[in-house]
Amino acid sequence: MDGSTETASSSETASSLVGDDLRSAARDDSSVPAAEGDPEQCGSGGGTSSEGVDPQQQLELARTAKEQGNLHFGKGEWDDAIECYSEAIEVAPADSPERAVFFANRAACYSKIHEYEAVIEDCTSALAIKPEYVKALVRRAQAREELDQPTEALEDMRTAGKLDPDAKAATSAIPRLEAASNAKLEKQKDEMLGKLKDLGNSVLGRFGMSLDNFKAEKDPSTGSYNISFQQ
Repeated sequence: MDGSTETASSSETASSLVGDDLRSAARDDSSVPAAEGDPEQCGSGGGTSSEGVDPQQQLELARTAKEQGNLHFGKGEWDDAIECYSEAIEVAPADSPERAVFFANRAACYSKIHEYEAVIEDCTSALAIKPEYVKALVRRAQAREELDQPTEALEDMRTAGKLDPDAKAATSAIPRLEAASNAKLEKQKDEMLGKLKDLGNSVLGRFGMSLDNFKAEKDPSTGSYNISFQQ
């Protein structure tokens, strides 16, 4: 994704990815592991397992996988980061609110490799857990814009802006998305009217007429239209 997105800068580090996420997580975890050294591979010998452990231990294992994902993200190793965040999602207790962070972080990885449908899916999962998750709303909006869904993107950005008026990624995008949404709606309307006109002409043609024989005049007092026939 381009530089206008929240996580698209090539200089983004693991700490910038999860700074806000960690502050919103259930525990106070202000320390973000530095992106240095060789992180363990998730899902292979260094992976985690939740089998036979209690929920708190499951959550700790999930956090460990997430931290490994942060390290991979900081190194630009998107596929490895995705694997680690996926493991965190799988290992964490189903009712843990921190799963919202894991989904949002994986969505950031998918945005890096232009898998925008996956971004939308993961952000939607994050929002199902945490409906007022501004970062997930912005990230989903950016993906929707990339997929030429400006109306849906605008809705997400407006919601994010209401939840956090200081969210510049949302407030700066709203005017652009309003214009794009209106333009697309006008295009769709013109296409629909064109199809209706073609259909009308095909029917009227059987009687030697076309829609050009009819003139619509607006009544300024009522706002309604009067249709008159012209030879």
